[in-house]
Amino acid sequence: LAVLCRRLEQIEAVSQADPSCLIYTDLHDVRQYKDAVRIAHANGAKIGIANVRIQKPGEMGLLRVLHRLDADCFLVRNLAALRYLRETNKPLIADFSLNTANHRSAEWLTNQGAERVTASYDLNRDQLMDLVASIQTSQLEVVVHQHMPMFHMEHCVFCSVMSPGTNKTNCGRPCDRHLVKLRDRVGAEHPLEADVACRNTLYNGTAQSGSEIVADLIRNGIRWFRVELLQQNAAETKQVVETYQKLLAGELSGGDVWRTLQATNRLGVTRGTLESKRNPLAIL
Repeated sequence: LAVLCRRLEQIEAVSQADPSCLIYTDLHDVRQYKDAVRIAHANGAKIGIANVRIQKPGEMGLLRVLHRLDADCFLVRNLAALRYLRETNKPLIADFSLNTANHRSAEWLTNQGAERVTASYDLNRDQLMDLVASIQTSQLEVVVHQHMPMFHMEHCVFCSVMSPGTNKTNCGRPCDRHLVKLRDRVGAEHPLEADVACRNTLYNGTAQSGSEIVADLIRNGIRWFRVELLQQNAAETKQVVETYQKLLAGELSGGDVWRTLQATNRLGVTRGTLESKRNPLAIL
């Protein structure tokens, strides 16, 4: 099980509860990465660091900071990071944003240095099983629990709404002190997160789980499964991790998992944007 953490308390909770988990960390303060590595290693866990989703010209300094850290691997989210970080000779895992949707994209990314690739969020259940059947299963990682990212933007809501400043040099970093959610037209609240480049991602407020397909994936040779945390505290983190560990051990059914965690029973975005012969009006 791989667990993506976005808070230091989540890293501590996961590494103490089960050091066999591989931890990925995606923090909004680049200064915390050194602490993240220290916490994981102190508890005997391995940790990988995720780079930013978008890498613009002039931002290579962010990758140089990651290069200097004593991470065990890297979760790479764009081709610039894949090219730069392969010089570290540490394992690279291509994240979902590199959009591995078929065996051709999986083959190309592994040829570029990725040890594993993450299945695209565009795939529905049938399309994912087709991908599993067409590549080496040891090269594939599947995200089975996450709050789906709905959009990623350069505009920083924290700065514009919660600060008299105009940019990261004078905003006072309200993202360090506040949890922010945006309320939609039906009253649902969706968490907003900032990354180290001050770009914001809005996540669906309801977690979704692909737990019911896990047994089929295991039978077909998949060995790496990922859980992505968002704003969970330490106790909630332990509950999520323990629930999925029981699923992988065969102690819980897929239905038990998503009902226990109050998640939706869904894999990927809606029904999969690559699905053929579908009525777009049916996906709301």
